[in-house]
Amino acid sequence: MNLLFVCTGNICRSPLAEVIARAEADARGWAEVCCASAGTFAFPGQPASGPGIAVAAAHGLDLGGHVSRELSLELVEWADLVIGMEASHARGAARLAPHAAIRVMTDFLSADDEWRGSGVPDPYGGDLDTYEATRELLTRAMQGLFDALGEERGGREGSGS
Repeated sequence: MNLLFVCTGNICRSPLAEVIARAEADARGWAEVCCASAGTFAFPGQPASGPGIAVAAAHGLDLGGHVSRELSLELVEWADLVIGMEASHARGAARLAPHAAIRVMTDFLSADDEWRGSGVPDPYGGDLDTYEATRELLTRAMQGLFDALGEERGGREGSGS
């Protein structure tokens, strides 16, 4: 399964979601999951944001080699599921490939989560606490995403145990 995470610049939210997804797939033993990220208005070749790299590293995640790239039809077609950080990112992917499977990251939060369906706030320009809050939100949503994927797979590995 190919998962594509999309934000605006591909330097904060979507790269962080990408490495969180890889860690979640590894934790569940899902070797067949491939993850990538892109931005709807990315300037190609940029590294991940410094605070994002630091927050990721504090949780054993590596964003050091990330290089931003622009969302393209080829990437959307590669993906089995495109996950936008906000509804605008999902719409951007849908403009490229109207029949693609596209969702918003916060759709995977629990029904009682205050952020459900609202989009992941952009931490760009924020401090480490802001990036940590983004990582926490993405981690909760990622667990919900992988639980949903597990249910689609017949519940064989949805719980991670």
